[in-house]
Amino acid sequence: MAAAKKPAFGGYSINFAGRKETVEEVFGNKPIAPSEMTKKIWAFVKGKKLSSKG
Repeated sequence: MAAAKKPAFGGYSINFAGRKETVEEVFGNKPIAPSEMTKKIWAFVKGKKLSSKG
């Protein structure tokens, strides 16, 4: 019996449809590390309630 495939992103779905923010508005205008990008993306997603578990 094959193991069930794990859903991407732990089962989260994220919808950016209709968003007008630019990358600079989300990340700022200075260089940042990839780990910092991840933190800022998730802060943005959670702050705007763009994710749903399911």
